[in-house]
Amino acid sequence: MASPPEAYPSGSGGLEMSIEKHDLIHEFPEHREQIHELKMNNHHFARLFDEYHEVDHEVHRIENGVENTADEYLERKKKERLHLKDQLYGMIRESLGSSR
Repeated sequence: MASPPEAYPSGSGGLEMSIEKHDLIHEFPEHREQIHELKMNNHHFARLFDEYHEVDHEVHRIENGVENTADEYLERKKKERLHLKDQLYGMIRESLGSSR
């Protein structure tokens, strides 16, 4: 079972939920330029990038309570996001190796 998002005090005296961002630029800030170049020049990377962000956005909406789903569905989407991120990171590393 997934752990709940971390809560922190808000300015209004209540608690606000802290949902971590998982977009690729936040995940790999040191590869910002390479990500941009791959999006522009590699159709497969661009397609996976778009798919990753669609899944990430859906997970974010579920975690924020905008959408209600079964826990199993959320876990499946998180695994899908992780698989896509692994593929994208592999492509980033491969392109860095070939550009040296």
